[in-house]
Amino acid sequence: MKPAAAPVWRGFDQAALDREYDARATVPDIQPILRRYAEGSAAARAALPCVLDVAYGEHADETLDLFPAATPGAPVFVFVHGGYWRLLSKNESSLMAPAFTAAGATVVAVNYSLAPAATLDRIVDQNRRALAWIHRHIGEHHGDARRIHLGGSSAGAHLVGMLLAGGWHADHGVPEDLVRGALLLSGLYELEPLVHTHVNAWMRLSPEDALRNSPLAHLPARGCPLICAYGENETAEFRRQTDAFLAAWQARGFEGRQVPMPGTNHFDIVLQLNDPASALTQAVFRQMGLQPHHREST
Repeated sequence: MKPAAAPVWRGFDQAALDREYDARATVPDIQPILRRYAEGSAAARAALPCVLDVAYGEHADETLDLFPAATPGAPVFVFVHGGYWRLLSKNESSLMAPAFTAAGATVVAVNYSLAPAATLDRIVDQNRRALAWIHRHIGEHHGDARRIHLGGSSAGAHLVGMLLAGGWHADHGVPEDLVRGALLLSGLYELEPLVHTHVNAWMRLSPEDALRNSPLAHLPARGCPLICAYGENETAEFRRQTDAFLAAWQARGFEGRQVPMPGTNHFDIVLQLNDPASALTQAVFRQMGLQPHHREST
């Protein structure tokens, strides 16, 4: 009899752990979904008033796309894209702008450098500097700096988690309570297991890097309302990551809830955000104080 493979993390052997963190394997083909990201975002840029490629830093990757609300003083929805820190950009990340601007929000899509050329420390710092820029300048784009809400998917949800983390605000000249609400989709909040997976081929994380960049290890002293969701067919580890972060958030006395998303997967869950009647969009609208769509269920 062939001996059982040795566990590398929490009882998972190497093959099993790699499967747990292989999000692409949960769908037959990722490319049609990525095309929908790109097409929806291109349609938003073509149809809506927008200010594109605005620099928040000196590097060419440090840019934003902004979609102003029709009137000043609007709540702000900042979206951070996923792609396992190595794929996508802001150019595929504004597909929700039509629904959110129609409801009265200003929308911002954030760009950042990608691994392996950029370390995760650098990527996290870029997103923090982007948020600080937004806090200082969003009034120029009809946004209210006191009502900034964040959203992110997969690696983007991890980065939102690091924006919610404590300990960085003073260095960037922003208040600790600048984030008023957040949406986390299919995220990663404890990075230690990734050190042992195929993901580390491009992330190159040491155990210390993983801990330093794990939102679960850096919960803030002050928390905002949180919405969490994941696709119906996510792996056990992706589900555990969200469940553990939400439980830790609530254990600190912070407001948080999970929105079940039947019929979705790790990638197409994002597409729900341009449907103003979807349960996910409705939850974010309520969090932001936006007018709910008339089809909202009671």
